[in-house]
Amino acid sequence: MSALSPDAIAKPGVRPANPCFSSGPCAKRPGWSLDALSGALLGRSHRAPEGRARLNEVITRSRAILGLPDDWKLGIVPASDTGAVEMVLWSLVGERSVDVLAFESFSATWADDIINQLHAPAARVLKADYGCLPDLGQVDWAHDVVLAWNGTTSGVRIPDGAAIPTERDGLVICDATSAAFAMDLPWDRLDVVTWSWQKVLGGEAAHGMLALSPRAVRRLEEASAPRALPKIFRLTAKGRLIEGIFKGDTINTPSMLCVEDALDGLRWAEAIGGLPALVARSQANLAVVADWVARSGWAAFLAANPAERSSTAICLTIVAPWFVALDAATQAKAAKRIVSLLEAEGVALDIGSYRDAPPGLRLWGGATVEADDLRALMPWLDWAEAEVRAEFA
Repeated sequence: MSALSPDAIAKPGVRPANPCFSSGPCAKRPGWSLDALSGALLGRSHRAPEGRARLNEVITRSRAILGLPDDWKLGIVPASDTGAVEMVLWSLVGERSVDVLAFESFSATWADDIINQLHAPAARVLKADYGCLPDLGQVDWAHDVVLAWNGTTSGVRIPDGAAIPTERDGLVICDATSAAFAMDLPWDRLDVVTWSWQKVLGGEAAHGMLALSPRAVRRLEEASAPRALPKIFRLTAKGRLIEGIFKGDTINTPSMLCVEDALDGLRWAEAIGGLPALVARSQANLAVVADWVARSGWAAFLAANPAERSSTAICLTIVAPWFVALDAATQAKAAKRIVSLLEAEGVALDIGSYRDAPPGLRLWGGATVEADDLRALMPWLDWAEAEVRAEFA
């Protein structure tokens, strides 16, 4: 698109029906209303038979949709995906050398925890800048390996499991919070997988999911945790896995309102065709943005390699000459100004890049987002860029 004067772009006439493009908590599923929660077991104990049954239903429906292998364990744990990752790191890391892939904010946090909090011996951090993956060829799969499948704050994903050997000595611990239900995960190449309810299915926050392979369970049972663990992190008792966690007996009290909402999202996923339909919806959202980027003239994907481009956390950088010419502080102000204009118009909420990422935009493209809403948003991005260009150029 050639350079235009700011008044050459009028406000678009079509607005997204749903302006929620936040990367977490994410948009609710299409057609959602508070009526979906009318059957929640409010005022009831999660330990009552009905409460346990609802919690176990979240587990069984999640297993079925994701195609979790029959010999894997799946449980509900506290503190969202962060809690799930932390309890595994504290329980497992330190038994052998560990490699950590750090290429965005959350994977960098796991690296910091492993190095500076857990003081894991023989730990290596394989780093990459925002928009890139570390060199997977440098990973030693005889070590335990900690990685994020999808960089929620960088828009970069691991394209497939080809780099991970099916036969390996170490465990692969995978943070899949913005990948689960939107991407195919190679279960035979992973050992621990975590996610939360608040991402691809649009659930509410504070609850995490923890999936364990037989190899991970064996490690937990055969090797004591290399450090003292608070109750909220304990997965074993007397050398055996606490099986109740994986049948709906949660470690602490869950919100039964959130449980009902999670079940609503899972039932919706089943109704539209399960995992293949969820993946297709997310890919369609990425395609809408990719088509627009190709003709925008001022925006580009932060992830330069198309094969590594996330379909959920779609991160964009601003490459227009007027923006590139600004100093770093002014670039951040200009990007925030674009975001604030869109919020003021009510067409896009919460789409600023993550605080540690390069200044730009981040659009959630998970399965609950409608492609038509993204199509309606794209002209608004052009309008906001033209307005801000006039202010800052």
